[in-house]
Amino acid sequence: MTAPSIRNVSEREARQVAEAAREQDWRKPSFAKELFLGRFRLDLIHPHPTPAVDDVRRGEKFLATLREFCENEVDSARIEREGQIPDETVDGLKALGALGMKIDPKYGGLGLTQVYYNRALSLAGTASPAIGALLSAHQSIGVPQPLKLFGTKEQKETFLPRCARTDISAFLLTEPDVGSDPARLATMAVPEGTDYVLDGVKLWTTNGVVADLLVVMARVPASEGHKGGITAFVVEADSPGITVEHRNAFMGLRGLENGVTRFHGVRVPAANRIGPEGAGLKIALTTLNTGRLSLPAMCVGSGKWCLKIAREWSAVREQWGRPVAKHEAVGAKISFIAATTFALEAVVDLSSQMADENRNDIRIEAALAKLYGSEMGWLMADELVQIRGGRGYETADSLAARGERAVPTEQMLRDMRINRIFEGSTEIMHLLIAREAVDAHLSVAGDLIDPDKSLADKGRAAAKAGGFYARWLPKLVAGPGQLPRTYQEFGRLSGHLRYVERTSRKLARSTFYAMSRWQGRMETKQGFLGRIVDIGAELFAMSAACVRAEHLRETGDHGREAQQLADVFCRQARIRIEELFARLWTNTDELDRKVVSGVLDGSYTWLEEGIIDPSGEGPWIADATPGPSTTDNVRRPIR
Repeated sequence: MTAPSIRNVSEREARQVAEAAREQDWRKPSFAKELFLGRFRLDLIHPHPTPAVDDVRRGEKFLATLREFCENEVDSARIEREGQIPDETVDGLKALGALGMKIDPKYGGLGLTQVYYNRALSLAGTASPAIGALLSAHQSIGVPQPLKLFGTKEQKETFLPRCARTDISAFLLTEPDVGSDPARLATMAVPEGTDYVLDGVKLWTTNGVVADLLVVMARVPASEGHKGGITAFVVEADSPGITVEHRNAFMGLRGLENGVTRFHGVRVPAANRIGPEGAGLKIALTTLNTGRLSLPAMCVGSGKWCLKIAREWSAVREQWGRPVAKHEAVGAKISFIAATTFALEAVVDLSSQMADENRNDIRIEAALAKLYGSEMGWLMADELVQIRGGRGYETADSLAARGERAVPTEQMLRDMRINRIFEGSTEIMHLLIAREAVDAHLSVAGDLIDPDKSLADKGRAAAKAGGFYARWLPKLVAGPGQLPRTYQEFGRLSGHLRYVERTSRKLARSTFYAMSRWQGRMETKQGFLGRIVDIGAELFAMSAACVRAEHLRETGDHGREAQQLADVFCRQARIRIEELFARLWTNTDELDRKVVSGVLDGSYTWLEEGIIDPSGEGPWIADATPGPSTTDNVRRPIR
């Protein structure tokens, strides 16, 4: 049996829903937005912002407590072996206040800054990636963050004290046939008196198996007195009609409590609605502006661990009379891990501190941090496996059983792989960031390429665009990056910042040329847009690395070593950037499209001959027809 098509949506409607969910205005400056426009606003990130003394004291105190707990009470090997975080470990995290790291003390939380919240996740995630995922899903996208931003006074007073100490929360958006295209959302919330009645099925509900509170996205039908649209609700996980039908098992993150949740006739008080009807997606995206920083924070922790293992192993393992680290083929990998870890930590710390100061709009910075962190984190883990050789592919238990150190390198690789999919896949992040990067162009010239606009609208847009580009384009010709003494206060790193400034203008010129060339077809050029975004990510990382190195030099904290790492990273990044620029216009994108068409129409099925497909029987997408559950409830609250 195949899953019924619950909601058919045209491509245009899907775009309209996504566009309506975006934050339309830019009320604060954005370093990354300016970077894509060819304007290198170093003043927005330098001098490096610093946390308040009280925030540092409170944050460091908690980190020390968390470290002691993780070292003495967390058995990562047991979590991997049993596929579950022990209840006593979760209880211990609750007792520490780890569930309320970002919740205001007046609601029983710790009130940590974004900087220290991320450092705590990085620490906990190295002790056990499953614990990092549990804490992040609970606080970054679960009940606390949307209530902090959009909740009423009553909602905060009701739910935040519970989230701070006792109740685990989960975020439920994805459905069996709905991923990054929320226009097809099928779960319904029908108004009935002072309640809403929920029906539908949610998939990949991280924390959903053990959650006490849920943030659920559901579609409210438009009716008299109800605007309708996708809406957010806080839902008690033990409400009648909720069934956790299955706990999912994954390639990595074996301790992740992730499941399939069915709602059938679930009554939710209207008082539990977050924000107005129809605001659900905007709430979700706004929550993710800072929520996305938790994932790259854990990638930083992974990079640090990869560096530690690479250093220790490569110093003792010898080949041909020398430690393997002394061989250039291996040494290059170690250099990449060290330099990239430094840059990624710079990106996360800078973005987090900007989030704390709230002077800048960091929606692009956070998205770039997530994209860059997940891609580079995976590469670092993969390189560590290669450095370790056969031992990198062997499990920690097997290593220990034959008398060697139990280093879970292969587990790290499996655990890291999901980061390229979690909270927006790499492909979706490319499109999301690209849309924000070209926002200035679309705001002045969007009507020119909109087929539904009248000639009069197009005429007004042409006049508006002409004025904008007459002022903007000349500024892309020359800039401070061409002057040899610019940014001299950065010493040996000044040349890299001049490169960022020049390349930012080149990036903006390339984007403008592409829009002129393809116009309305620009959104279909996903390969091109992905490369544009990747160049911007590298430039952002270079900027953050240089600013962090200079900050460390000024404070006397490993300044010389930091400058060396920043220098190496920037040189590596510049090579990647030049390759990406070359591929903007010299690529196989058109040929790839033709091959894909041939694959889909069956032209190459002969190429698939000579294999055995070990896949089981069943539909590609499970049936998600609303109705009562026919399975046992596998929910297991931790109390």
